[in-house]
Amino acid sequence: MAHTTFEMMWVRSLLHEMWVMVPIPMKMYCDNQSVIFIASNPVFHERTKHIELDCHFILDLVIKKYIVTPFVLSI
Repeated sequence: MAHTTFEMMWVRSLLHEMWVMVPIPMKMYCDNQSVIFIASNPVFHERTKHIELDCHFILDLVIKKYIVTPFVLSI
């Protein structure tokens, strides 16, 4: 999820350099509700200690409304 977010932010900055503004949040669809909850929850628990840096990066972008993480059902 963090790698995809980095790529999305790179595309956003590339568009910004070409004077194309992206006024709406970018959607990163996810089929794992636990990941969505961890990425949007500001309180981290002991079990998520190893992914805390990635979660803070994604949480900042979710709070700033640069990305949204809607749930999509996978079959």
